[in-house]
Amino acid sequence: MAHRSLFLIFSIFFLLTNLACSKEILVGGKTSAWKIPSSPSESLNKWAESLRFHVGDSLVWKYNGEKDSVLQVTKDAYINCNTTNPAANYSNGDTKVKLERSGPFYFISGSKSNCVEGEKLHIVVMSSRGGHTGGFFTGSAPSPAPSPALLGAPAVAPVTGSASSLASRVGILGFVGLGIVLL
Repeated sequence: MAHRSLFLIFSIFFLLTNLACSKEILVGGKTSAWKIPSSPSESLNKWAESLRFHVGDSLVWKYNGEKDSVLQVTKDAYINCNTTNPAANYSNGDTKVKLERSGPFYFISGSKSNCVEGEKLHIVVMSSRGGHTGGFFTGSAPSPAPSPALLGAPAVAPVTGSASSLASRVGILGFVGLGIVLL
């Protein structure tokens, strides 16, 4: 009986730890990144190509809220740098946006001129069909990137090293197998 209780406790801990794993991602990888890029190779979209974004992750912006803001907008508003009627408007200088669904997200500067000069970000959040958005396991094969033609902007290229739903299932099955052995 003690083995069953111990197994149950470890199983619950393991599952909660895996489900609760999400990342806070500093936009541009540094606090001074939300600005007009000095060149196309310095754009935030170029930075985003090296990352995978998952449901449950949060984007974090650090910027001077007195001089700039972050607008979450539609694809059309992103393309045209339309700062009117954003889906969300953040201006406190320390913005955190939780990515609660898969698919494309579009962000632009609240300053139309800054947006026109390239201060904007387009990311694609990966589907959570596998039921796992973070955790202990890494090394999965990359998923194909969405077609740029369908999104109207450069696609975010996948990279290796993100958590895999298959690896997660193997980890869960390992704990179940351990429980059976202990019983």
